Amino acid sequence: MHRSPFSTSNAATLRNRRVFALVGGLAILAVAALASLVIGSRPVPPATVIAALFGDEVPRADAHAILELRVPRTALTILVGGALAVAGALIQTLTRNPLADPGILGVTSGSSFAVALAVGLLGITRPSLYVWFALAGALAATLAVALVGGAARGSVDPVRLLLAGVALGAILSGIVSGLRIASPRTFNTIKVWEVGTFVDRNLTSCLPVVLIMLTGAVIALVLGKSLNALALGEEMASALGTSVWRTRLLAVAAITFLAGGATALVGPISFVGLMVPHVARWLTGQDQRWIIACCLIWGPIITIFADIAARIAVSPGEMPVGIVLSFLGGPVLVALVRRRKALAL
Repeated sequence: MHRSPFSTSNAATLRNRRVFALVGGLAILAVAALASLVIGSRPVPPATVIAALFGDEVPRADAHAILELRVPRTALTILVGGALAVAGALIQTLTRNPLADPGILGVTSGSSFAVALAVGLLGITRPSLYVWFALAGALAATLAVALVGGAARGSVDPVRLLLAGVALGAILSGIVSGLRIASPRTFNTIKVWEVGTFVDRNLTSCLPVVLIMLTGAVIALVLGKSLNALALGEEMASALGTSVWRTRLLAVAAITFLAGGATALVGPISFVGLMVPHVARWLTGQDQRWIIACCLIWGPIITIFADIAARIAVSPGEMPVGIVLSFLGGPVLVALVRRRKALAL
């Protein structure tokens, strides 16, 4: 049986795209990470950055800026970008909604509600403390959405899941708005957190949150084959030996760990979970294993460049990275809506 030259050409094109997505993506990520260490309110020459990373002697001020401030921030940017991108790919596959992002499961609204309670009622204003409330709020909200979506009955209905997430998000957002009006301290504390920021975030004090996010990434990678079967339909997936209920439940858990942890650390960041999965599908095709791997690379790339833009947009001040991503994501969302081919899942 002869293979069509067109199918051979398409396979070669897809293979080249996948090589670029991984190898080229890693190279771009390395350049982006170096740029993140160089650029800031006080630019540092690349040679000085490399010397500091290898332990060579550099001026004390430069060493402090690089090792104490920019390296942890860049690591956090990579972690959050990858987590949100993978969570976005999972929720789009789970709901078969190409315009879905992790926020529809109540992650963002649950975190915001918990932070508002921590600040308004308990007087907690340090990010290293209210991050735990944010994580607990995200987990509780997603659990409630999953139960309403059918998890308690041994089935997870994507439509019920979506509707429950939207409804819960609306309720919690209304309560948070009331708390902000009633308590000026609450408003002043969370106004920056609610648009997403990497400023004054300490990874060391939040190591358990990082471990939770890494657990979510491992679950997502393991689910790749099952998600491919689920994309063929429930009956076909069951015929192939895939447990539809277990796959959906584990996917919800991975989304919660990834997006919940990221939101707890830096606040709600929009559009990364929406944009990057579409880039991954364009580069690697419909195989979920490749999509997830691609998201782990290109999510951080988008987030790092957005963070760099946030630093230089209003220098010597700094713009919240969530605002930069909104400027970038708005046109992308319009383009996705207008381009039907991009919406196919």
